[in-house]
This record gives sequence, C-alpha cells and structure tokens, in this order.
Amino acid sequence: MGIFEPYRAIGYITSGVPFSVQRLGTETFVTVSVGKAFQVYNCAKLTLVLVGPQLGKKIRALASYRDYTFAAYGNEIAVVRRAHQVATWSAHNAKVNSLLLFGEHVLSVDVEGNMFIWAFKGIDQPSAPVGHIMLDDKFSPSCIVHPDTYLNKVLLGSQEGSLQLWNISTKKKIYEFKGWNSSISSCVSSPALDVIAVGCADGKIHVLNIRYDEELVTFSHSTRGAVTALSFSTDGQPLLASGGSSGVISIWNLEKRRLQSVIREAHDCSIISLHFFANEPVLMSSSADNSIKMWIFDTSDGDPRLLRFRSGHSAPPLCIRFYANGRHILSAGQDRAFRLFSVIQDQQSRELSQRHVSKRAKKLRVKEEEIKLKPVIAFDCAEIRERDWCNVVTCHMDTAQAYVWRLQNFVLGEHILNPCPENPTPVKACAISACGNFAVLGTAGGWIERFNLQSGISRGSYLDMSERRSCAHDGEVIGVACDSTNTLMISAGYSGDIKVWDFKGRELKSKWEIGCSVVKIVYHRPNGLLATVADDLIICLFDVVALRMVRKFEGHTDRITDLCFSEDGKWLLSSSMDGSLRIWDVILARQIDALQVDVSITALCLSPNMDVLATTHVDQNGVYLWVNQAMFSGASNVDSYASGKEVVSVKLPSVSSMESSQVEDSDKAVVNHLESKEASFTTPDQQIPDLVTLSLLPKSQWQSLINLDIIKVRNKPIEPPKKPEKAPFFLPSVPSLSGEILFNPSKTANEEKDTKVNEVENKRRESDMPPSQFLQHLQSSMEMKNFSAFTDYIKGLSPSTLDMELRMLQIIDDDDDQQEPDERPELFSIELLLDYFIHEISCRNNFEFIQAVIRLFLKIHGETIRRQSRLQDKARKLLDIQSTVWQGVDKLFQSARCMVTFLSNSQF
Repeated sequence: MGIFEPYRAIGYITSGVPFSVQRLGTETFVTVSVGKAFQVYNCAKLTLVLVGPQLGKKIRALASYRDYTFAAYGNEIAVVRRAHQVATWSAHNAKVNSLLLFGEHVLSVDVEGNMFIWAFKGIDQPSAPVGHIMLDDKFSPSCIVHPDTYLNKVLLGSQEGSLQLWNISTKKKIYEFKGWNSSISSCVSSPALDVIAVGCADGKIHVLNIRYDEELVTFSHSTRGAVTALSFSTDGQPLLASGGSSGVISIWNLEKRRLQSVIREAHDCSIISLHFFANEPVLMSSSADNSIKMWIFDTSDGDPRLLRFRSGHSAPPLCIRFYANGRHILSAGQDRAFRLFSVIQDQQSRELSQRHVSKRAKKLRVKEEEIKLKPVIAFDCAEIRERDWCNVVTCHMDTAQAYVWRLQNFVLGEHILNPCPENPTPVKACAISACGNFAVLGTAGGWIERFNLQSGISRGSYLDMSERRSCAHDGEVIGVACDSTNTLMISAGYSGDIKVWDFKGRELKSKWEIGCSVVKIVYHRPNGLLATVADDLIICLFDVVALRMVRKFEGHTDRITDLCFSEDGKWLLSSSMDGSLRIWDVILARQIDALQVDVSITALCLSPNMDVLATTHVDQNGVYLWVNQAMFSGASNVDSYASGKEVVSVKLPSVSSMESSQVEDSDKAVVNHLESKEASFTTPDQQIPDLVTLSLLPKSQWQSLINLDIIKVRNKPIEPPKKPEKAPFFLPSVPSLSGEILFNPSKTANEEKDTKVNEVENKRRESDMPPSQFLQHLQSSMEMKNFSAFTDYIKGLSPSTLDMELRMLQIIDDDDDQQEPDERPELFSIELLLDYFIHEISCRNNFEFIQAVIRLFLKIHGETIRRQSRLQDKARKLLDIQSTVWQGVDKLFQSARCMVTFLSNSQF
C-alpha cells in the first residue's frame, strides 16, 4: 500500500455499448456502461442514481429488469441486483455480443453463433442455461430483436446480410430472409404488427413486413457510414429515428415516406443507441463521445430541439486544477471543451459556455468545432476575485490571444487578452497574481505582458535590454509565476534561462542559467521554491531569493509530464511517460514513494486539503481520483505506508469503488470492509518516548470542565420559576419535579401504614448504600492495576455528571478531623483518585483531558487534601511527576519552535 490509493474515476457518462431503458412506476431509468462498470440515470433530469460494481472486463452488452441488471463481459454474464453482483452465468466459450430480455428469460448471443436461454427466477442460486441454440455456420449474428406478438420467436440479423427467425421454445429456425447483400448493423420492432426496420452497413434503412417478407419502404442516409441505431415513435406521430456512424440523427416521416429533419451535429462520434420514450415526443440518444442527450419534438416545424444532456470529455483532458477548496476540478481537454467536475456531487458537473456556439454555427452554416476555441494547453485560476470579475485565464493551442472566463457564471468572459499585437505569436504560459487583479502572459516569441483582469487593459510588458531584441526571453516562454505579495515575477525560457523580475516596476532583478532546455516550471508561493524540469529528466528546486539550487531529484526514465507541490510545500509530486508517479520529500531531499500505473499520467493536481489527488492519463477521457492514506490512516509515520525508492504497481481507479470480482457474498464483503477500516484506525500501542497522547475528545468537552462554574452562571434563569397551578382542593395531589400535577390515589389506612414503614426502612438502609458506578469502576481498575476501563468511563460522562460524581466525595462534617481515613470512605476514594492521576500522568495518556479533571478535582477537594497528611504525600508525588512530564514536553515544544524558526529563516 502506497501513500495514494485508488479511489474512483469521474467524468465518464457512457461508452460505446447500447443502453437499456426500463420504466419502474412513474419513473424511467436508463442503464449505460462505462468501461468495466455500469451507471443508472433517472431520465427525469438525467441524474445519476446508481453505480454498479467493477467487473473483470469491459462490458459488451446490457439488459435490465426491475432491480436486476445483466451485463455481458468477456465470455461471462454478471447478474447484479442494484449494486451487488449476485450471480455469474458462465456457459459461453466466446465473447458475448448481445443480450435480450425475453419475458422471464434472458437471451445471450456470442460471436460464434451460440445462443443461450437463461431463466432469472431463483437467481441467487448458481444456475445453468435452460436452453441452447446453435446458429448456422455461415451466420455471424450482429443484432437480435423480438417482434411484438410473436410468441417465443426472435429475429436475428447477421453480418452476411441475412435475417433468421427462430423459435426459442422448439429451438428451430422458422424462416430466413435473404436480406440486401449488406451487413445488418441494427434492427428494431415497430408499433405496427409484423413490421420491423433494418439498418445496413451501406447506409440504407429497410422497413420490412416479416409476415409476408415484403419491403414497405427504403430510406438512404445522405452521409456515408452504417446505420447504427433505430427507434420508432410511439406517441402517434409516424416517425422513425436513425443514427449513423457520422454522428448525425435523421428523422423520417413514414406516412410521407421522406426525410423530415436532420440533427447534423447531434454527437461527435457514432450513434450507439436511440430510444423514443413511450407515448412521449422525446428521443434519447447516446454515443461513443461520452454523452447522453434527450431531444423533444415540440417546435412548430417539427424539428427536434435539445431538451437535456449529460456529457464528459470526448477526448483526453490535457490540464486539470482543483477549485473551490477541492470540491471541484477544472479540466481542459483535446475536445476543445473547458469543464468543471464536482468531486462530491455528480450533478454539478458541467461544461463552461463559449457563448452561443450552436446558434453561431447554425447561422454561419459551419460545424461547431470550427466555432469553438482551440484546445487549452495551460490555464490558471484565482478564487479570491470570483464574485468581482473573470478569474480564469486560458492559453490555447496555436492562438495568439488568451481568453478569460467568469467561473461564477460558467461562461467565457468579455475580454480577450492580446499580448504584443505588433508581432503576434502563440501564448504559451499564463499566471494570475495572488490578489486576483492581474494576469501575466508569456508567448512563443519571448514576450511577457501583464494585463488587468477587470478591464482587460495591458499594464505593461517585461523587457530585458540585454537580449538581442527587445523582449523578455530569447525564445519561447515556458512558464511564468507570481509570488504571494506581488513583489516578484518569475519567468523561464526554453533555452534554460530563469529570470526574476520586479512585479510592479517590471525591471529585471536577477537571472541564472540552468544549462539545458527547460520544459516546465512550478512555483510554490508560501515557501518561495521554484521547481524546474529540463531535458535531462532531473527535477531541480531553486530558491528565487537566494538564487541558488537547493534540491535535485533524479529517478524518472522518460519525459516528465507534470509537477505539483503539496499545499504545505513538504511534498513534490511528479509524473512521467514511463508510467510512474513519484512523491519527493522536499525537507528530507529524498523520494518517499513511487507508483507505477498501466497508462502514463499526463497531468496531476493535489487538492488544497491534501486529501485527494487527481490525475489524467493517455487516451483516457476521465479524471481519476486517489486518496491520501496519510490523511485517513492511523499510521504515525509516513514510512509505515510509503514504499521509499521501491516502485509499486497500482491499478487505475475505477468508476465504481466496489470490486465485484473479489466479492461473492456482498454482505460479507461489506462487513469485512468495515472491519478492515476499523482496524486501520486503531491507535498504535507503542508510544514515542517523551511525548504525550491526547484523548481525541471534542475540545468543548474537556474545556467545559474548567469553565463549569461560568457555564452554570451563564445558564442561570433570568426569571424565578413559576409556581405550578394547584389542583382543586378535593383532589389529592403530590408534588413533582417537572411541575406537572400528579394525582395521589386514595389509600387505605393499612396502605398508609405500610408506606411509612417503607420510608423508615429506606432511611435505615441509606447508611449501607452500595458504591456508585463511578466508584465501582475506580475500585475495580485499582484491583486490576489497569485504569483504561475507568478512563473510558469518565470520558463518556458529560462535564456536569463528572462534576457531580467528584462532589459526591466531598467531606461535609469537617469537625471531626482526627477520624482515621479507613473510617471515612470519602478519603479512601480521594486517595484512589490521586493514585489514578499519578498513574495516568506518568503514562502520558489522555493528557489534556486528565489535566482538566485534575484542575476540577483540586478545586473541589483541595482543602480536604491540605488537612490530611496522608493525602498530602500523594499530592506531592503527583506534583513531582507532573513537573517532570511537563518539563520534557515543554523542551520538545521549544525544539520544535526552534526548528520551525530555523527552516523559515534558512535559505534552502
């Protein structure tokens, strides 16, 4: 186990597997696959309601029935009830491509032509298929559909272009349709009896009457590519929706037998699934571009409009950054989208608007890709001015301007920052000042310019007169950074020169050469350290004030892709194309952990709270989250969970945090998981010498013991309590503590006599009362020489209850001072408490809580201890141990303060 453990992946909506739609009551749900797991969305607002378990391989087909989801992966089929896998069907010897829910059975078809029939009643027990059909040798199944009202019959399409009608009850082929000499890619049943629609690879759609083997109408896509999805409308409109491999959705009017409308840029990739909702003018579509969209037909011209959608990156993200104290992640990808992902609530994720891209593209009759900004290569953000003006600056690929974004409104800003308009070159680096007022931009031509974010006006450029031409660097600017007080601005050039500028005066203060080309810099504002990456794969740390190198880290064997400091500046994280993620300790100047992943990391960022690490990877469209074990485990030292120089292979986080392949009984798995978590949070038995351990109680609980008198005075009622109303004189009543009127039933003379006898008996027994639970725990702990049970007991008491228990031991009759302690049980209990305090202070356990209890104890029983010589000896022993322990703790505090002062004043 390393410092960072896989948690989950975000940003995945759907993959290239057809979805499954079902209706439960008044709600409609859609089940989609995301790699090795599946997700269930509520179609009312496309909100995520369930994430399935992680399966062994990628899902190839889906089917759903009520609480059950059937997912085909590899040669097996997983049966999942809600989020727990309850069974696995294994009968296929080849990959399963299709699943069909057929009444109380599930049909599965593999690539070799085997069709198995499964019954899912009594699904919790291991089951075998109830039937098996072997298709023809020259028939490669590509799709399967059940025509309505056709009892026990299914229709299968093939890659050879033919269709076959099979009876699954008799396991016989009924009829074979010759087809159209083109591979069949999709087929769907229509609301009209005996009519189906068949989509072919040549872009044609054939509407066929299967009773008479008669073709009714044929449609042809204007765009090239196969017909990948089909769906009939069931709300009374004679419409057929078809999707192609080019991402275009076509709407066909069956009555007029012509094309009614086209959604040209419905998706960026091939359409995977289409579905018209029952008796609603709403069409749902999904694509391999990681998006689900819903279209509604409510316009006057009959054209559909986008109703709602959920989408993620359709291409791998390039840059990520935590935002809003770690609750959100800003992500920019190769798909020209700038997105905001929520780490906590998936519904809050969204794409930042680029101001009416769809309307402008439709008006200019061009594609949306031509209107959108080019992919972001670098960006910076500042939360301090979020409500005032634009607080995000982005640099785009091969673009001579930088753009600003107003993150409060999730929209592109009104200003465009154009550095050096006389000689425009692409902007390569950007940084926002700590105050959030200024943005500094660096270009490929070596120009650095500062802009005001509120107005978008240039506030001057940084020029080095020693260069051959009037600019900041002789070559491309790799990175820029600002310190926390707007005093210094640091810039790095590709040729290896790093320069420190006066932020306000824009004058060059100092510079130094690294000796080789610089590819990336990261600056940590609190400690003033600058991390640089060069072509020699060495990470160097510089003190920009002292102008010298203070650390050097080596270990990567391929191009370093990203760097990140922890918020406290103690760790430096680096990723490389060699697939490794390395954590370097800045203070100790060594590597403390290293992870190896299957897919190389392209960008990384650590949250401000240092609890979550976000990474992006090559050819992966999602953002992967890792949890910091140093924040959540009970280990007292980093070395206990860090691997040091050893590189540990780790799998990428999954969409689902539950690994179903390792779980056979879900309830047992949950119990084991909780037990393992509970075990990991136990306090270590070995205590570091000369240190103290705290009680981990809330601060208010032990502070209330000290200030209990003040709290009582503050809570004293302002008005005197009101006298309760009297009951009528003819009704006997008894007083009560609550003030309510309690009626006293009439008693006979014998009962009254028995009551008096009982009262006398109770008074007689008062002198021989058993000890309280407080004293029982104290005495038993003293006998066993182990006070842990007594400590746990008093830690569970409220401050007022503990105060009452200590006051119950108070000496009331102080006149007889010569009485022996053995004759006074209170003095014996006080002596036991003193022994308890001596033991706890010497063990240095529950330090702050014991100090508060001792203060309260001396406040109550200090006078009694002063009068008893035997108790005075115990008190002196307690004072000596307290002084010794406190001197050791204070000495350590002084050493720690000196170390902090030395580190803050040192020039490393």
